[in-house]
Amino acid sequence: MLTSEDAVTMIENTVDAAALFARHRYRELAAVLHPDRNPGDERAHRAAATLNRLHDDWKRSRRQTVTTATSAYTLTTPHAVGSIATTYRATGPHLVKLVRDPALNPLIHAEWAALRTLDGFTERHRWLRPYYPRLLDTSGPVARGDRAFSVLDPLVDGFVTLADVGKAFPGGLDGRDYAWMHRRLLRAVAGAHRAGVVHGHLTADNVLVHPERHGIVVVGWSFAVEDGVLPLAADNSVDYPPEVHKGLPMTAATDVHMLHRMMLELLAPDETRQREFATWCTQDNPAQRPDAADLLDEYDALLDDLYGPRTFRPFTIPETGA
Repeated sequence: MLTSEDAVTMIENTVDAAALFARHRYRELAAVLHPDRNPGDERAHRAAATLNRLHDDWKRSRRQTVTTATSAYTLTTPHAVGSIATTYRATGPHLVKLVRDPALNPLIHAEWAALRTLDGFTERHRWLRPYYPRLLDTSGPVARGDRAFSVLDPLVDGFVTLADVGKAFPGGLDGRDYAWMHRRLLRAVAGAHRAGVVHGHLTADNVLVHPERHGIVVVGWSFAVEDGVLPLAADNSVDYPPEVHKGLPMTAATDVHMLHRMMLELLAPDETRQREFATWCTQDNPAQRPDAADLLDEYDALLDDLYGPRTFRPFTIPETGA
């Protein structure tokens, strides 16, 4: 029998509404989470609201085709639910990232600007290309009340989010495994900073990991700004560094703080040396945080000291944690 705890957990962990509704009927989940059956349970109430949103998105995506100036994309199934948009698998194959509220269109526009800047930058620095998603098409200007969208390369096969990786290792990641991820993240962030782009939303949900290939892609550029510019918006679920809470502009130092805050959240508690390194990068004063580019050599020196000569270390995610 499905319990409210089972339903809440499933909905909290759902990124693919189609898979959720393939396993359980909407009416069954809605009945279990009805407020009358869960009086005063805020977590169940939030899950019910999320369920309704997922169901609405799922129903709409089953029959929705979005068009650009040159192409049409039929949405098939939801792929991921982000803070401002839902990303759908679409014909092509492509991914279509569609904002849930037209008021958030400026954030999708910010993503277009960031990805176009990075695309131009990686034309000159091709070794950085794999670290960023590729923007293939956009809705362009839309009528008042319509929702803007991005069409992206389908980074699907073999990729999981870093948040999913963290869930698979509840005791924290071995420093040798996190080392290759962090080295690539430093390169990606340093490259963006050289291009003049601050990501501004570096969370584990916005990092894609390909365990077999040791691949890293930084996604979720909707909160990106130019270095030294005030953010367009803030995500209340994110633990931002002090300067954001003070209403100051975001800089490269903001990304450095968020990147290493994430490192502290994911590393095992006994990874003392790497955790000390991360703490040093999360100082309250942005001027005291090192640049991402400078950290590349410093982090490599730490790894050499900890583990010696670099060797390939296979990485797999336990099936029980997937």
